Amino acid sequence: MFDWLTNIWFIRSIVLPVLDVAILSFLFFKGYQILIQTRAVQLIRGTAVLLLMYGFAYVLNLKTLLWVMNLLVPSLFIGIAIIFQPELRKIFTRLGQSQLFRLHASSQTFEVEEILKTAETLSELRRGALIVFARSVGLKNIIETGSRLDAEISSALLLSIFSFDTALHDGAVIIEAGRISSAGSFLPLSEQQDIRKSFGTRHRAALGIVEETDAVVLVVSEESGAVSLSYDGALYYDLELDEIREKLRDLLHLTGEPSIPREENLED
Repeated sequence: MFDWLTNIWFIRSIVLPVLDVAILSFLFFKGYQILIQTRAVQLIRGTAVLLLMYGFAYVLNLKTLLWVMNLLVPSLFIGIAIIFQPELRKIFTRLGQSQLFRLHASSQTFEVEEILKTAETLSELRRGALIVFARSVGLKNIIETGSRLDAEISSALLLSIFSFDTALHDGAVIIEAGRISSAGSFLPLSEQQDIRKSFGTRHRAALGIVEETDAVVLVVSEESGAVSLSYDGALYYDLELDEIREKLRDLLHLTGEPSIPREENLED
C-alpha cells in the first residue's frame, strides 16, 4: 500500500511536472522556428508592446489609458488576426508538417541523378529552371496552374521542358510521388523584404513556395548558372552538386545508394 502511494506521489510530483515543462518547451521551440521564417515576428513584437503598455498602465493605475486599452484591445486582436492571416496559416501548416505528426518516413527513390544531371547541363547553358519536390503537404493547387504530365523523371524530358523555345520553361516542374506531376506551374512569390536585389522571379518563387509548404525547390539561375536549394523558408544559393545531392537525400528521406546516370548503363 505504501509503495503504491509512493508511486502515485512520484508521478504527480515529479513525472507530470517534468512532462508538462518538456511539452511546453517543445511547443515554444517549434513556434520560434516557425516565427523566424515568417513576418509573424512583427506580430509578436506588436503584442509585446501592447502587453508592456497595459502593465505600465495597470501598475501606475492610469485609469483613462486602461479604459481605452480595454476598449480597443479586443478589436486590435481581431484586426491582427485579419492582417496576419497568411502568417497564421503558415504557422499552423508548419506545425502539421512536423516529423512528430508523420506516421512514417517517405521512401521515395526517384532518380535524383537525372535531376542533378539536368541541373548541371542547364547551369552550363545558362538556362533557368525551377524544380519543386513535394513532401508531406500536397501541391494540388500549384499543380493545377500548369500542364499535367504524370511522366517518368528523365533528364531528356526536363531539358526539353526548360528549353527557351517551349511554353513551359518559365514555370516550375512539380515532382510528386517520384514522378513529374506538372510543368509550367506558377509558384507564389515571397514577400520577404530582405531578399537579395539580384534575385529574380525564380528565386522569389522558390522562397514563396517553401514559406507556405514543406516543399524543397532546386533553382538554376539563368543569369549566373548558380544552382541553389530552397527549403524550410530559406534559400541556399550557389551550392556544389555533391552538397545538393546529400541534402536532397536527407530532406526527401531517400533510401539506397545513388543511382547511376542512364548513359552509363548503356553498353558500348
